[in-house]
Amino acid sequence: MVTKINWDDVTVEQVTPKMQRKLIYGDKVMIARMKFKDGFLVPLHQHENEQVTQVISGVIRFWFGENKEQTMDLHAGDAVVIPAFLPHEALMIGDVEEIDTWSPIREDWLDGTDDYLRSGD
Repeated sequence: MVTKINWDDVTVEQVTPKMQRKLIYGDKVMIARMKFKDGFLVPLHQHENEQVTQVISGVIRFWFGENKEQTMDLHAGDAVVIPAFLPHEALMIGDVEEIDTWSPIREDWLDGTDDYLRSGD
């Protein structure tokens, strides 16, 4: 059977003082609704998951590639598809609310081994 979920009913995880997230996931796809404080930096990393990032408010500056060859600013209403295994880094400019979707699900986010993120600002 299918279960309806409302974001207001999903538990907030305070990952760092400047990052919180809510997760909804199934067997093959995960969606996260996140809020970041100005200046939060997601360090350069890569993962097996294809990722879609949608900005609700604020600005996210992305760098893509092992040597950060490509830079892109995403504003409210913008979205980007990040291929699996592509190194990327992100800086929050202003307070940011955004939604990320991954396939397959982020097992590291479920088992707490997402140290690259937890050690951020």
